Amino acid sequence: MTGKDTFEEEKKPLLQRLGWLAVIWTGSVLTLAVFAWLVRLFMSAAGLSTPG
Repeated sequence: MTGKDTFEEEKKPLLQRLGWLAVIWTGSVLTLAVFAWLVRLFMSAAGLSTPG
């Protein structure tokens, strides 16, 4: 038995891998949104304003 055989046996189903991809992508987008909101909050607290 080679390492390649072991890797192929441990390969996860496509739907499960896509699910993890979606979870990680959603988490990163939400993290970026929270960070942007905090930056705007601190800018407002410092007396700065965003255009618009």
